[in-house]
Amino acid sequence: MLFLIPIGGGIPAGVLLASKRGIGWAVMLILYFFSDVVLALVFEPLMLLVIRAGKHSAFFARFNDVMKKSTAKTISNYGTRLRPHTLVAISFGVDPMTGRAATVAAGHGFVAGWMLAIFGDMLFFALLMASTLWLHSVLGDGTVATVVILVVMMVVPYLVRRIREAFSAKPAQS
Repeated sequence: MLFLIPIGGGIPAGVLLASKRGIGWAVMLILYFFSDVVLALVFEPLMLLVIRAGKHSAFFARFNDVMKKSTAKTISNYGTRLRPHTLVAISFGVDPMTGRAATVAAGHGFVAGWMLAIFGDMLFFALLMASTLWLHSVLGDGTVATVVILVVMMVVPYLVRRIREAFSAKPAQS
């Protein structure tokens, strides 16, 4: 059930809970994949419903406009060409729902779009699962391992942004 929560914090807790109950990593991958399929089957109709409602409601029209701008801003961090590997990276770096929104913007349909989004999310899950299981084996404490993983998940992207900003702010030397 923790894998159905569409936030990264559910992953370390779900991995450790599954491990404690004797569920191996391969089964965890399968369970997480099915949680992504459930997400696709729930999110896609909701996304289409909100898009359709935007044609008849000022509130949903504004909501759709805000979502388009947010998605465009997120996508801009990955460049202007939305190739499959870029779409996978968006899903890996943000979340599968944003990944799906990006695949819609790139013109992909339901199956191809969700395949790309789920692939990126599965890579993210595999990385977090392996990190969590390894850190738990080193530390011997699931709570500390989960907290460390969550802190790393929040701090590393911030540091990467800061480093990128620092390098892009340097004037070119001749």
